[in-house]
Amino acid sequence: MKKIFAIAAMMMMVTIYGCTQTTAKNEGEKILGPAISFDELEHDYGTIEQNGNGVYNFVFENSGTQPLVLTNVRSTCGCTVPQYPKEPVKPGKTATIEVKYDTRRIGPFSKSVIVYSNATDTPVVLRIKGKVVPKGSTADNG
Repeated sequence: MKKIFAIAAMMMMVTIYGCTQTTAKNEGEKILGPAISFDELEHDYGTIEQNGNGVYNFVFENSGTQPLVLTNVRSTCGCTVPQYPKEPVKPGKTATIEVKYDTRRIGPFSKSVIVYSNATDTPVVLRIKGKVVPKGSTADNG
């Protein structure tokens, strides 16, 4: 009986905590602690030529009240290489994660980059997609 009561009490505490976190976000209040907000979570390169520029910068802001630290940024494939700031991002400041796709590979692609940080809503998944065509062929950019 004590176990059931303890489990019910823990579930109620988790529910109350989750509701207060959601309410703060929904009311537009400043999130206490570090928070990460991206301008966009997906980038479509469209059609690009083989060996073309496969670099894109995802811009993010620390929309919280304490320094944001990116602890790890990794891709789902070796053909996609992310570069990220190692120093803390102060509240209200922006920074970028540079993602470079290897455009030597011909064909359509869809890759993910996973961003881990000390923010409460981690990890964040960024996506890139597009199509690489042989150099000299017509790129339809769509």
